Formats: sequence, C-alpha cells, structure tokens
Amino acid sequence: MSEMKINIINTSSNPLPAYATTGSAGMDIRANLTDSIALNPLERMLIPTGLFVQLPPNFEIQIRPRSGMALKQGITCLNTPGTIDSDYRGEIKVLLINLSNEIQIINNNDRIAQMVFAKTETVELIAVDVINETERGEGGFGHTGKQ
Repeated sequence: MSEMKINIINTSSNPLPAYATTGSAGMDIRANLTDSIALNPLERMLIPTGLFVQLPPNFEIQIRPRSGMALKQGITCLNTPGTIDSDYRGEIKVLLINLSNEIQIINNNDRIAQMVFAKTETVELIAVDVINETERGEGGFGHTGKQ
C-alpha cells in the first residue's frame, strides 16, 4: 500500500508527528511552548504546535483528543473534532480545556492531541420542497434508546 505524501513545516524542536503503531488512525501532535502553561479547572487555551501543513484538495485534518490525557488529566479538545481545511496554511493550534478539578500543567513537547487525515467530498446542494421518507423519519437524539 502506498502512503500519501503531505508537505509539513515544523518550526518546533519536537519530532514530526508519527503513528504510534501500524494500526493507529491518528498521529500525536505536541505542544510547542517556551514556558510551561498552567491550565486551571474549566479554563481553555489555544496551544501552538509549530506545525504548518499543505493538504491536497478534498482532504482535511481532524484534531481529536488523546484518550490517555482525557482519562488521566481531564484534558480534552474543544470543537472536537476540529477541522484543518485543505486551503489553510497557518499554524496548527489545539484548543484544550481542563475538565478536571485540579490545575493541569502543559509542557513543551507534551503530546496534546492527535490528528487524523480524512478525505472529504465537495457537494452541490439542490433546493427541493420534499425529501424521501425513511423508517427512522425524524427520530433523533436518543430515540432508539428508551421505548
């Protein structure tokens, strides 16, 4: 299987993102900080990574939380998954929030999130007056749970 090649600039002192295992869907990305950051309970902060990517058309990067960080420290990403569009050329930054009851410290080189590369489709929306019916219909938000 051939791998897609993506151009990336890394202005941090951290290694390039990489897959942890052969079956990993996402690559861990790291904080690019000059000083450690104290993240207070319920505080949110945009954390720089020093990474800039050149995605091809019809691709996105999804920024997702790291499960271990969520479990052990109560830190997750807001706007999850965050989307990096194919025409964005700015620095990738991660919006973290501390959902724990304690101050959490983010250090340079800490793995703070993961990025997943995903193919997207461009669509044309067609305005109509009626759409087809399904068995589910308008059921949503837990309609299949309790009867």
